[in-house]
Amino acid sequence: MVSTGATTRASGLVSMSEKEFKRLSEFIHTEVGIKLPLSKKVMVEARLQKRLRLLGLPGYREYYEFLFSPRGLDEELVHLIDVITTNTTEFFREPRHFEILSQDVLPAWRTAYGPARPFRLWSAGCSTGEEPYTLSIVLSEYGQHLAGFRFSIMATDISTRVLSLARNGVYPEERLAKLPMEIKRRYFLRSKDKSRKLVRLVPELRGAIDFRRLNFMEPFSFPEPLDTIFCRNVMIYFDRVTQEQLLTKFCHQLRTGGFLFIGHSESLTGMDLPLRQHAPTVYRKI
Repeated sequence: MVSTGATTRASGLVSMSEKEFKRLSEFIHTEVGIKLPLSKKVMVEARLQKRLRLLGLPGYREYYEFLFSPRGLDEELVHLIDVITTNTTEFFREPRHFEILSQDVLPAWRTAYGPARPFRLWSAGCSTGEEPYTLSIVLSEYGQHLAGFRFSIMATDISTRVLSLARNGVYPEERLAKLPMEIKRRYFLRSKDKSRKLVRLVPELRGAIDFRRLNFMEPFSFPEPLDTIFCRNVMIYFDRVTQEQLLTKFCHQLRTGGFLFIGHSESLTGMDLPLRQHAPTVYRKI
């Protein structure tokens, strides 16, 4: 017989019951859209242990009592989100997307607008910042050959922890291993302490990006329509209904003719959206 009750784990903590996990997963799905199947229970338990220690709580039951209290809902939700979200990224990840941005998207935008206004781009789900900084590098390189070219990048994530890292713009030097030497020299500064092997984005790039916290499940709108949205490898954590709802919101923020980039493991097949495929995982609003 399968038991749904709590058991004691090697850590000394009583594990959460399936009923408790279901309540937590439903709460997370409602608040931030992330779907946590039962197979993720052990992972969630392990990641919550640090929060329990910091809060001085003896077990998951006491954590739930705190989380669902008025104070907990106000103070702990942001930390819970940091715990359960997974952030995997790198500079120039899925490089074909950046080629399409340079070769297709920007020339089409230039034909339509020229230097009349800045190119507006949103990195939605920016994690620790490698994607928006890569986009800033690509746009800066494009601007080298187009007088008067201006751009603005908004980068958002639900995790305050990764946003703090992104704003700082400091990374281990090994993260740049695949980048051309010219890009490294132009856009990265080495730490004065050579033993630390850290690099930092140049101030011009750090200042070009507006980092903000944003929860996709809450209403959002921007004062000007966007030319391009990058939202890659984020929707894989959402169910199909939530994905389509979010994509509908994106389409409302994207100008007609604007582009949407999604991750290579994601699909828009069967969704009723005003988008036409331009290339694999790249769509244009019609």
